[in-house]
Amino acid sequence: MPRGQATSLTKANKTSESLRTTVPSSVIKQFDLKEGDKLIWRFETDKHGIFIKIEPLKKQRNELR
Repeated sequence: MPRGQATSLTKANKTSESLRTTVPSSVIKQFDLKEGDKLIWRFETDKHGIFIKIEPLKKQRNELR
């Protein structure tokens, strides 16, 4: 996976202050993310700045038996 990637922020919708971004395909592949999975965002600070840790939380997937 590349050391860093840039994504653009867009408005979630016209009436919201929320913003959206795209999860890079290399991250999707590395963590086997699927539609419906969630990401937990953790924020930490130190003298160098803000660090964001993102943890994938996989949706319970139905398995065919």
